[in-house]
Amino acid sequence: MAQDGRFSTRLNDRKVDFRVSTFPTKNGEKVVMRILDPLSGSIDLPDLGLDGRSLEVVVRAMAKPFGSILITGPTGSGKSTTLAGMLKRINTDDLNIVTLEDPIEYYVDGVNQSQIHEEIGYTFASGLRHILRQDPDVIMVGEIRDKETASLATQAALTGHIVLSTLHTNDAIGVVPRLIDMGVEKYLIPSTLNVAAAQRLLRRLCTECKLKVKANPAETVIIETALKDMPASYQKEFLSKNGYEIHKPNLENPCKVCGGKAFKGRLGIFEMMEMTTEFEKIILGNISESDMRAEAKRQEMITMFQDGILKVLKGVVSLEELLEVAQAGESA
Repeated sequence: MAQDGRFSTRLNDRKVDFRVSTFPTKNGEKVVMRILDPLSGSIDLPDLGLDGRSLEVVVRAMAKPFGSILITGPTGSGKSTTLAGMLKRINTDDLNIVTLEDPIEYYVDGVNQSQIHEEIGYTFASGLRHILRQDPDVIMVGEIRDKETASLATQAALTGHIVLSTLHTNDAIGVVPRLIDMGVEKYLIPSTLNVAAAQRLLRRLCTECKLKVKANPAETVIIETALKDMPASYQKEFLSKNGYEIHKPNLENPCKVCGGKAFKGRLGIFEMMEMTTEFEKIILGNISESDMRAEAKRQEMITMFQDGILKVLKGVVSLEELLEVAQAGESA
């Protein structure tokens, strides 16, 4: 039968955790192990790829006395890492922070972390009911999977708690209809949802061996089309009449720093929908995702693809990598 588990070992005098998944096949057990090395990379939000307006929105939301920050994206898009980065940023001695996770992937000093065990009835929903009796200031729920958890998380955000959690939707705008589908009354959403975020992960170019090239005509069209749909401040900074220099992976002659892979580490591309009075009017009216996207654009929200284009122009990721992970028309 398929099984999940984890174990720890010491490598080079440091503790490294392994998350294990086994799956039965006709040829025997298939095993996948995910390495969770707390020292392999920083979980500070800027190091994860959050910068500019996106970082400002998150910091502003975490400073509020209550409300939720919900991160969306497919499995493996870095949501848990971003949540850990938020916990690290918000963590102070005077805050009672409690988490429910499945499993605990990052250990954060000073945070009360708990792992659910569905086989004995300790679910996100049951755990959340118990957490609310622990006088928490900040609650992190690994994932909102069902209507009961969605309802409890919404009530927690409404009654004086900061709630951090994840959902599965394609983009930030999709969080609102997803919450409604999960039974959350739409009149509660504007007063409880501080930020809806979406993210994807891209491989980071090796800083030592990446290659600088001139964008070809097709690449230039992609870059300029994205830039011309961004706020004027980004157009002023990045639009160029002389073409664009971008970076590509050195696949033919990678270096030792990246272990011959041409990439080293990963970072996120993000979009942040911040709740406003205008969004509240749309949500409380006849909800239209197209109206929400238009309002997001009016508020100068940067989409995941646009965020990726900015990172391409900064030489952090390749355009090819971005196009494989995100498409220009995926979001607002």
